Amino acid sequence: MKRDSGRGGMVVHPYRGYGSQKEVFVMGRVFRQAALGRAIPRRGILRDTADVARRIFRRGFKEAQVEIRIGENKLSLITDRDGYFDAHIPIERDLPIDVSWHRADILVRADGHPPMRTNAEVYVPPPEADLLVISDIDDTVMFTGVAEKLKMLYRLFVRKPHRRTAFPGVASLYQSLYRGKSDKAERPILYVSRGPWAIYEMLETFFQLNRIPVGPILFLREWGISWRKPWPRKAEDHKRDLIDRMLTLYDDMPCVLIGDSGQHDPEVYTEVVKAYPGRIKAVYIRRVDKDPKRQEAIQRLRDELKGSDCDLILAADSVLMAEHAYEQGRISARGLEAVKRDVQEHHKEEAQEASL
Repeated sequence: MKRDSGRGGMVVHPYRGYGSQKEVFVMGRVFRQAALGRAIPRRGILRDTADVARRIFRRGFKEAQVEIRIGENKLSLITDRDGYFDAHIPIERDLPIDVSWHRADILVRADGHPPMRTNAEVYVPPPEADLLVISDIDDTVMFTGVAEKLKMLYRLFVRKPHRRTAFPGVASLYQSLYRGKSDKAERPILYVSRGPWAIYEMLETFFQLNRIPVGPILFLREWGISWRKPWPRKAEDHKRDLIDRMLTLYDDMPCVLIGDSGQHDPEVYTEVVKAYPGRIKAVYIRRVDKDPKRQEAIQRLRDELKGSDCDLILAADSVLMAEHAYEQGRISARGLEAVKRDVQEHHKEEAQEASL
């Protein structure tokens, strides 16, 4: 990202891409960012508030010219009305197979501004990759409280990355899924969220701080927040659309889906299992509420899947997910022990804090 250092102006922000040896996808946004006033300090609450406001109310550059090159493959397109570009690049000239992360060079031209160059990382799984992991983020990897809208908005936009809370054992669980039974695999892990693109930078930092394997972080939509319309646009079908897109792209890989009980993940994932017989090997649902009716509803979904070869696991913590993954030969004994150790250490820290 070409940072503005408080000066404002045109900014190009590419997101991590993903793909295969046949095609890759690269997304990003070109937008105007307001400048910081001279009276605003470099640190403190006032600066944090100003940065949040600038992030929420960015204005996209529509119809900016975007040129993307990856290897010897090239594509030109223009940004949409909100400044986003979503490039689908057919791979006509092969990419190297001895690396998983490839560099896409990006050139942006917009009227009245000098050309800007940047690049994005693009993940292409190695030929030996044997499992695709698709995970929700909100209340699955980190706590956001999506059922309480005002608190969710505060946690998404205001709380800094180091103050956000990862669920115990999440980092070691995802690391073990990434490394596989051999501890040497490099499986694709793709993340989806109901959140807006505006928090992308914070999530990248959050993943790094918590040692969570960084995959292409895919958001579902631009929220379209404004003073007249302070709530996000509805996007119930977008998660399913993205999952379909990923399962089609990696059509030779079995898949594991991870979500939470707070929203519609169990229902959406059950539909996916039925739509792709034999592809989905496990559905892991983190239990984030204690509503008996919700647990009964998830149990009914579990019963619906009994005739398939997919298990739906409703888990109170990361350990149960890891134990099932180990029993199914998807992670190593070392990975399982790492998850157990991390969760135990978290509980010890909680007990110590409670005793103070």
